[in-house]
Amino acid sequence: MVGSKVFGLFLFLLFLVPNISSAQKTKSQLESEKKENLKRIAEAERILEETASQKEVTLGQLQALNQQIKARQSLINSIAAEIKILDGEITDLSIVVTALQSDLKNLKQEYADQIYASYKSNKGNSRLTFLFSAKSFNQLIQRMKYMEQYADARRLQAEQIDEVTKELSIQRSQVQAKRSEQQRLLNQQVRESRKLANSKQKQSVLIAQLSKKERQLRKEVNDRKKAIEKLNTLIASIVDSEVEKSRTVSTAVSASEAELSRLFESNKNKMGWPVNSGFISSKFGKQQHPVLKRITIINDGVGIQTEKDTKVKTVFEGVVSTIAAIESMNNIVIVRHGDYYTVYARLKTVNVQKGQRVRTDDIIGEVYTNKDGISELEFQVWKERTKLDPEKWLALK
Repeated sequence: MVGSKVFGLFLFLLFLVPNISSAQKTKSQLESEKKENLKRIAEAERILEETASQKEVTLGQLQALNQQIKARQSLINSIAAEIKILDGEITDLSIVVTALQSDLKNLKQEYADQIYASYKSNKGNSRLTFLFSAKSFNQLIQRMKYMEQYADARRLQAEQIDEVTKELSIQRSQVQAKRSEQQRLLNQQVRESRKLANSKQKQSVLIAQLSKKERQLRKEVNDRKKAIEKLNTLIASIVDSEVEKSRTVSTAVSASEAELSRLFESNKNKMGWPVNSGFISSKFGKQQHPVLKRITIINDGVGIQTEKDTKVKTVFEGVVSTIAAIESMNNIVIVRHGDYYTVYARLKTVNVQKGQRVRTDDIIGEVYTNKDGISELEFQVWKERTKLDPEKWLALK
């Protein structure tokens, strides 16, 4: 009876442990997400401080604040998910504690019953009296075996009581530790929620202030549109020229370019970012203007807002196809990777030359910081004349 109860308890514990370890793995992932979000929040705060150092409110400030809000909301979600996991773990551990308490009570009761039964059967006589009162030698041997088995059973019962008592203490400690961890997370969740509310309030104020600068914002949209058109014309002419040249190159060169294209394609979603810090401030394709109503912006690449004097790197090996300068885009470097091209615009300085072969992560220049304190790299990916979404090529950050 005792053995079956203990065996049932350990089966229960074995069934529960995989669930806890599985949850632990998820918690580990959530902890990693939290660290990444805290890193993004700090990064956005540094960028926000740079843009906010100017007297005038700018879109750069709003974009940095939006990024901070997004990262903080993600952080809060991760904390909430971790709290939910802890709820489940505490519930599971509480079930274990209850089961252990019940088993310990039963074990102690059975142990007491054994002692009482032994005393009652012997009627207070000593073990020696019990042995030598046997009516035959065979009965004596049987009584000796019985007493040995009984002693073993009592010893096992005592060991089980000790084992369950220790396990109960461990489980109670785990419950307390989980509750303390949960309370810490709840406190963190409250702090981050207050910061989020404060950021959203600042966001509303910024949008209201920027709305009063409609004429300036419309001019910036038009200037950007003209600059993009010039850049598109430049890239198209480069592609046409490169395609024309490829018709006259040797078979070996063509094979080399084809291999480079294949390698570039194989690194989709894996490429490092062209800057070490920063966030996507404007996405690819048609986007709603962050302030102006009924105004849409068409992006042929992505804007990556970063910190002042940030180094700009190549995302993949290739050859510098063109170095140019366009108003509102500043210095531009275009790198060819077989049939693919990566474009790096709004550079303050350029460290490479046309025709130079570059490797992945080679420094090609520094990002330009405008009069409003905004440091934003324009990054594009083309396959010949087709514009591609750069976010689908860069690794998740």
